[in-house]
Amino acid sequence: MAAPADPRRLTMGDMRLSDTMSIPHLGDPAAHRADKAAVELAVVVPTYNEARNVLVLAGRLHKLLDGVCRWEMIVVDDNSPDGTAGIVDAAARGGDTLRCVRRIGRRGLSTAVIEGCLATFAPLIIVMDADLQHDEAIIPRMLACLAEPECDLVVASRYTAGGGVGEWNRTRKTGSSVATWMARMATSSPISDPMSGFFGLKRELFIDVAPRLSGAGFKILLDIAASASRPLRIREVPYTFRLRTEGDSKLNATVVFDYVGMIIEKRSMGWIPARFALFAFTGLIGVAVNMAALSLLVRATGLGFNRSQESATFIAMTFNFFLNNNFTYGDRRLRGGAAATGLLKFYLVCGTGALSNIGVASFVFTHGSGWFASGLAGAFVAAVFNFAMSSRYVWRG
Repeated sequence: MAAPADPRRLTMGDMRLSDTMSIPHLGDPAAHRADKAAVELAVVVPTYNEARNVLVLAGRLHKLLDGVCRWEMIVVDDNSPDGTAGIVDAAARGGDTLRCVRRIGRRGLSTAVIEGCLATFAPLIIVMDADLQHDEAIIPRMLACLAEPECDLVVASRYTAGGGVGEWNRTRKTGSSVATWMARMATSSPISDPMSGFFGLKRELFIDVAPRLSGAGFKILLDIAASASRPLRIREVPYTFRLRTEGDSKLNATVVFDYVGMIIEKRSMGWIPARFALFAFTGLIGVAVNMAALSLLVRATGLGFNRSQESATFIAMTFNFFLNNNFTYGDRRLRGGAAATGLLKFYLVCGTGALSNIGVASFVFTHGSGWFASGLAGAFVAAVFNFAMSSRYVWRG
């Protein structure tokens, strides 16, 4: 959709983004505070180690939005060790339109976006990254789309006509295509780029979907679209993804695990929580580790089967603890002495879970079920028990 001839006159129902509403002078924080009730647009930017980028992005937004609307940039920082939050705080003290929500002991892009959106009263919200890979120049076109009464959500898309992924290599293009295909299974809303981290929406929509968001993974757009109570009225604006020039990519194995967990949660209509899906998956890996360790111990040592099985069980539980600590509960990761204490608690939880497995399986078997169904019932109850107790006592949120 083409931008209106004069982007300073965007009608939004009863609200107008008027060029008469100038941004207060940056050197006069008192004037800014007095006018803050009129904020029309919040740009929510989740950050981790973006000290070299965050003020560059803010400067670009000033050139783009000053005089167009009253706006604020909300940086939600996960206590970056590079001092990102301090840089934003200093700019805010100088009267800039930035402010920082610093999160201590919490990590995760999706939850950061959720907290940022809840921290503003602006009727319009744009979500984008701080890494300068999102083309801020298309924001006026996004705002023009949101000004339409029949538009709930506008997506900056790399996969619609006129968009592109830039200079990605073949591996990343393939991974993105697979992830996009998976995402489309989780929502009925027609989005060409459900993996986009650059989008805008009306705050009333966000408030409506917020209680149903999983907060898992790093693709909050997909979470919003899949959690909506009705098909969303969506507009798309093409853009070309830029290469990162400063800082490090946040894409790693943890976010991939989280993403798969969120897909499972949305496909199951919430019956299988994302974190439980990851916990169960690590449990299956633990079974494989148990069997591999048992085979090695039986063949290479003289411990005998019973002692080998005991040792293999402890090896598998230890492996599962660290896997869960880094992936399933990455946002609550235990370190140092807390990790050692958590490991002991995990042993206790899993040991109790094993007893519940045996008890349930025996009960089901004595009441006429076959060995397979009985064993499956025991394993299921143990998995649920281990997950519930681990979430409550090992990795307390």
